[in-house]
Amino acid sequence: MTNTHPLSIVAAAAVALLAALAPVGRAQTVSRWSLEEDGSIVWTQPQFDAHDDHIEASGEQVSTVLRYGVDKDGAFHINRSVVWPMLRTIPNNTHASLTLRFDVDLPGMITVDGAPLEKEKVTAIRLNGFLSVESRYLAGDAPIDVTRKIFPSTTGPFICERYALTNASGRDVKVTIPEYRHVTNTVADKGVDGSYTIVEKTSTSGELQLAAGKTATLDFSIQGYSEGKGETEFTPDFDAEETARAAFVQEMWSNLVLETPEPILNGAFAFAKIRACESIYRTKGGLMHGPGGESYYAAIWANDQAEYVNPFFPFLGYQRGNESALNSYLHFARFMNDEYKPLPCSIIAEGIDIWNGAGDRGDAAMIAYGAARYALVRADEAEARQLWPLITWCLEYCKRKLNAEGVVASDCDELERRFPAGDANLCTSTLYYDALISAGYLGAALGIEAATLTKYASEAAALRENIDKYFGAKVGGFDTYQYFKGCTKLRSWICIPFVAGIDERAEGTTAALFSDKLWTKDGLLTEEGSKTFWDRSTLYALRGVFAVGATEKALERLQHYSETRLLGDHVPYPIEAWPEGNQRHLSAESGLYCRIYTEGLFGIRPTGFNSFIVKPRLPEAWNEMSLRRVRGFGKTFDITVKRAAPSVLTATIVTTDGETITESFEDGLDSHVEW
Repeated sequence: MTNTHPLSIVAAAAVALLAALAPVGRAQTVSRWSLEEDGSIVWTQPQFDAHDDHIEASGEQVSTVLRYGVDKDGAFHINRSVVWPMLRTIPNNTHASLTLRFDVDLPGMITVDGAPLEKEKVTAIRLNGFLSVESRYLAGDAPIDVTRKIFPSTTGPFICERYALTNASGRDVKVTIPEYRHVTNTVADKGVDGSYTIVEKTSTSGELQLAAGKTATLDFSIQGYSEGKGETEFTPDFDAEETARAAFVQEMWSNLVLETPEPILNGAFAFAKIRACESIYRTKGGLMHGPGGESYYAAIWANDQAEYVNPFFPFLGYQRGNESALNSYLHFARFMNDEYKPLPCSIIAEGIDIWNGAGDRGDAAMIAYGAARYALVRADEAEARQLWPLITWCLEYCKRKLNAEGVVASDCDELERRFPAGDANLCTSTLYYDALISAGYLGAALGIEAATLTKYASEAAALRENIDKYFGAKVGGFDTYQYFKGCTKLRSWICIPFVAGIDERAEGTTAALFSDKLWTKDGLLTEEGSKTFWDRSTLYALRGVFAVGATEKALERLQHYSETRLLGDHVPYPIEAWPEGNQRHLSAESGLYCRIYTEGLFGIRPTGFNSFIVKPRLPEAWNEMSLRRVRGFGKTFDITVKRAAPSVLTATIVTTDGETITESFEDGLDSHVEW
């Protein structure tokens, strides 16, 4: 079929080609949604039963959680939760973004020949960076098709809804669209900048004759602004807003394109790029990536931003992402101190305050790990020199926190005492180890004196030994790690040494992770015997198990996870946790999903501004996989991995400036690429 949708220029050809190459014989999960050739996912009428879901979508000044569904009669319903991160409420804490819910039903206000639109039957719901719903109504005996499309503005403080009404009756009808405008003024003493104005309004109203087969349109927006900050009411240009949102999605889908024989993996990767990159807010403290979830905006965290998502942005070449990443690290750098007191784990309220309620979570290790990897892939020497003092301060902080056994002490970990973490946990020491390795590479690229780099290498080697001695243990019958000294239950974060290249206990740890004590249909349990799962540890585990070479085991679980998240009952992105947060689409987890491929499946490890290690893990059923339009190390390039012989792989790297590098090596070994 001819595909002219602006979102599908790249995706359609890739999905169609790779669908033909997909392995046969693997049992497929029965899914509610289907992946289309244009890259969209669609929920169609034959699969409908009563079902509800929720999805978050964001722009620079607004975010919305859309709670939508279809009832037992086939009618659509939606509740819009709209968040304005820069309309701050009192107290101006982590959660102080103005958030309101809206239930307005626009089709319910329209009449056709005097009859209301009734007996709705949804025929399709589509997700592709927009939420689109196709329905048929009856107005008396006149069938009217309605398509609604909902999306946030990319730069303004409003969400947009576009309704297209098509006369399917075969005769002319009169459509009456009432004017709708509702203004809410919030209580002045509850806002940092006084009262805020919320305006819900339609773009048009009145009566019109609609000929058979013709379409009328109605646009609707929900906006918020602050007169106290000199803002006034907006008149959205809906055509321009839709074009801008489509351009953003196309940018995501046109860069860092994954091509494997598994369309679902390619599709999940494409969607994850949207969520990872849309949740960036233009605050008075600069661009700040925020987790979202109706709770976490206009603020940054040492784990979500510094550790999880920032190291991903340079691979995609997303300028807002790179700008937000650098900005976040520089915000943390404001809190370096000569006494080596802990850095805050969160900088909130557009950068003017901090939250440190959990104490030291190992935040310095998180920041050093992320900043060093970011700087290497970004390959911007000026940025790297800005970040070097922060990285070295964090390394020195961690060194000063080493306990008598030579591992890093901290008050807790990124789960902030939801589960015990002891006095020293595996995550913090592992991240410190990886940061020492990356600092050695970064320091060499910056021309730092050899003595400093030798010291980092020596400290990393000692720490690796100490990690094994201190945390290595028999737990649950597996030769793996105790998450902290005295921990007798298996924990999901025993996966983390894998992503740092620590593989001494790879076999036992892989077996433990994928045993029925930890692995469930929802991924990893946080702790053996619990019912709680957090996607972040599952995503780390999948990346890590690929990295240590348990490719087939990792692939099987990645396929199941990706199909569940992309095409199951709660779609289309990775989630935060359950039961906490009701599986919110927090943004940084989508960055972690993408890193399964860049750092796990393709095994890219930065070693300099113009060099990296590639250690791909090509599954047995695949003959080829590619990443197209990769940004990093000063170039844009494609990397294609093929099976040259049963145990021999070739990696071909083609840059946009015409350079081709082909490396051939035994499966399981790595190659060092430099230009």
